[in-house]
Amino acid sequence: MGSEAAEGPQTTPTAPASEAKATADFPVVSDARLAGDSKQTRFILDLDKKIDFRAFALADPYRVVVDIPQVTFQLAPGTGSAGRGLVKSFRYGLVMPGGSRIVFDLTGPAKIANSYVLDAANGQPPRLVLELEEVDRTGFVQSLAPENRPELKPAVAEANAAVVAPDTTAALKPSQAPDARPLIVIDPGHGGVDNGTQSAGEMEKNLVLNFGLALRDKIEQSGKYRVVMTRTDDTFIPLNDRVKVARSQSAALFVSIHADALPKHEGDAQGATIYTLSEKASDAKAERLAEAENKADAIGGVSLDEPAEVADILIDLTQRETKTFSNRFARVLMNEMKTTVRMHKHPLKSAGFRVLKAPDVPSVLVELGYVSNKGDLEHLVSENWRNKTVGSMAQAIDTFFTKRLATVGPTK
Repeated sequence: MGSEAAEGPQTTPTAPASEAKATADFPVVSDARLAGDSKQTRFILDLDKKIDFRAFALADPYRVVVDIPQVTFQLAPGTGSAGRGLVKSFRYGLVMPGGSRIVFDLTGPAKIANSYVLDAANGQPPRLVLELEEVDRTGFVQSLAPENRPELKPAVAEANAAVVAPDTTAALKPSQAPDARPLIVIDPGHGGVDNGTQSAGEMEKNLVLNFGLALRDKIEQSGKYRVVMTRTDDTFIPLNDRVKVARSQSAALFVSIHADALPKHEGDAQGATIYTLSEKASDAKAERLAEAENKADAIGGVSLDEPAEVADILIDLTQRETKTFSNRFARVLMNEMKTTVRMHKHPLKSAGFRVLKAPDVPSVLVELGYVSNKGDLEHLVSENWRNKTVGSMAQAIDTFFTKRLATVGPTK
């Protein structure tokens, strides 16, 4: 089953010869240096082959992040600790299998004026070049991608807030009642530098995004619900931000979509599994999965804020009610899915997933299947299977809300 790089990777020392040999298939970084001054600063990365990359800026504190495929860093100890110009320092390392990251701590606001990869020429190796330019705070914020702009937080929620029909895009008049339809948050796991599980060239982040978008479209067809996605493209969204989307939008339901994989030494497994939150995992595999998911977020360079201990009895009651509704939806979902989808032999499980920890939003995490299982993977890439599964999940959502509205009245 894993873009804000608040902390980023730690600087990696020069790889020993044995390690370099073991990672010979990965591009090699042989040098990294800064040039320029406090107005314009250039970063140059020497490589042994050209690579793709993604560079973006972040505010508060000012940083620039460069995501690249997994590489072997063969740099001198201490590289990046001394800054120059607009860069106070930079750090680098492997953030997860298949992905490396470089994080620059800036002296102040600066924008990415240019970024590119040069071919080897004139005795110089291929180089990744990043050109930074000083700007004021306003210019910096305007240069950010929408999901990273502080005034648009919570980023993803704002980006997805426009869920009204095309012919009602004009601003609502004060006399108009707010949209009272239940709001459902669909959360495709992973994204960006976090690929999730992989098998036969298929990446979990892409499989679950395609599924999530199809589920959104199916749910919206009925006209009875509003839907917000935590991500609609290949973007890394921290786990806490996914939860914030649900809470800030007063969501009535949160559904996180994933696809699991088992290490070869653990044998084979197949079928869909539905997880709810529990501090004590239902079994060892559930605990392993939750740890892997939570770790993927930390590896992505994110500083997670643990909720403070609360003793307020009202909050405790809210959490109990939320758990009850989460478990109820999980059972409804299992009953619907088992009519069309192959389910795991133990389809209902629980573990301490961070992404399920909104105290006031019923939440489940659905593992659609195992990419490590040939049969499940064939289903996961099948449009016909996806359509059937999306249909059963949409029906479960409708059944859940029909019963809930009948017993407890209007939702939030």
